[in-house]
Amino acid sequence: MKKIFLLIFVLVGLTSCNSVKRYNEQITSLHTIDDLHNDVDRLYNQLKKHHPKLYQYTPKEVLDFKFDSLKKSINTPINSREFYKILAPVVTNVRQGHVSVSSVSKGFTKKERKQLTKKKFQFYDLDFEYLQNKLWVTNTRGKDSTMLWSEVVNIEDEPISMLVNIYKKRFASDGYNKTLHNRAIGRAFRSLYYKDKGFLDSLHITFKKKDSIFIKTFKRVPKKEKANEKDSLKQIKPKKLTKVEKKENRIARKKKRKDNKKYGYIGEKREYTRNFNFIGKDSTVAFMKIRSFTNGNYKKFYKESFKKIDSEKTKHFILDLRDNGGGRISEINYLYAYLTNKNYQFITESEVNSRVPFLKFLMSNTTPNSLKFLSGLLSPIIVTQNLLKTKKRDGKLYYKFKYSNIQEPNPLNFKGNIYVLINGASFSASSIISTHLKANKRAVFVGEETGGAFNGCVSGIYKIYKLPISKLKIRIGLMQIEAPQKQTPDGYGVKPDIKIIPTIEDRILKRDAELEWVLQDIAKKE
Repeated sequence: MKKIFLLIFVLVGLTSCNSVKRYNEQITSLHTIDDLHNDVDRLYNQLKKHHPKLYQYTPKEVLDFKFDSLKKSINTPINSREFYKILAPVVTNVRQGHVSVSSVSKGFTKKERKQLTKKKFQFYDLDFEYLQNKLWVTNTRGKDSTMLWSEVVNIEDEPISMLVNIYKKRFASDGYNKTLHNRAIGRAFRSLYYKDKGFLDSLHITFKKKDSIFIKTFKRVPKKEKANEKDSLKQIKPKKLTKVEKKENRIARKKKRKDNKKYGYIGEKREYTRNFNFIGKDSTVAFMKIRSFTNGNYKKFYKESFKKIDSEKTKHFILDLRDNGGGRISEINYLYAYLTNKNYQFITESEVNSRVPFLKFLMSNTTPNSLKFLSGLLSPIIVTQNLLKTKKRDGKLYYKFKYSNIQEPNPLNFKGNIYVLINGASFSASSIISTHLKANKRAVFVGEETGGAFNGCVSGIYKIYKLPISKLKIRIGLMQIEAPQKQTPDGYGVKPDIKIIPTIEDRILKRDAELEWVLQDIAKKE
């Protein structure tokens, strides 16, 4: 029996290695013109089949022309990465930020992945921000602090200005606004560079700080291993704890786990998704910073926060949605109930292209076979639920979420003054809740236009489709998610009442210009 299991293990390992080898050969080989034309057709057909608002911002004849022109431009064989570089800019003409094309990357065997986990790429310790048409280092994850607030001039021999212009054409905002691009370039620069260049072992980057120019080399280096207790002379013997101390430690660890879940702890950055505190000596001003609407037990967080606000008789509430890329509809719906004193419909019924959108989502060609099998078993339930929720009206299909029902405000709803801080990276769900607050004149908005559209977006659930030849993946939103309120013209974000764009000087001096304006305005009212 042991020999059989060993044989199976060896065969699985060999199959995996061969699979990785075939994949790497596939993405690096030169694809024929006909094969690439077929991949273009397949991608466009997937968009037409699944995207419910494909021609919202770009007319059909224009989009048809763009894809036809792309096919005509492919007149020599190219590999998958080069194909990505010409395909992604064409897909951005859909002007829907949730539609995206991913590049391809070298695959690794299990043994190679194990070796890679022992190393880290120093370049990934850097965080960036794009301000005043320049790329700046904002964080070095506790490493070389001399690079902080240095301008990135070149990577290898390529000017940053050239790379930025190229990368901006490879992803879209919602509609026609431009604010998302500048914000996303900085936040996603490492990812964009990886999509462009692939796996690298080293990079030479030229920086400028004040009048000084310097070059640094970033490599893959071994991760620091924990000191071996036997080899370390400086190892301190742990103190023997009493039963009482052990119990206190258990209680503290349990509380920390609960807090991490409630606030949404982000281990990589050692910060929380949700933050709440009072500003000043008293409780007149409450400040809530929400980095995303994705992780953690949001209900407990909001319930506790607004209970404090209510008991302290707080007059002013600041909601910081800057750099919030969105997340769960359930969370923004729950939060909005604390910010209104009127009955409300949070979203309208969602336009879809299928009566069974969740089955389309589950049965994509990128879905693991195990999940496909499970979905097949549950398909009678999924199909029945989808059919009950999906109705045809005026020749279009609509899926009804519970959030499209009329809802009541939370009894602890805040009745004072509300300020919302926004910028170009306020996207998707953060734009939807901003639409409600703006349309109902419930808040003063400070910052810059949101990257997400006022009139909603196509998201909800997604179909991830892999092109058969190039292996590139296209992500397609399957549901139009929008608030009942609309603005004209279409294709723009929620615009601020007070426009404030931060400068590099603000960042260096750790000055929050948007928050400062709000606090000054509150001081005048007080």
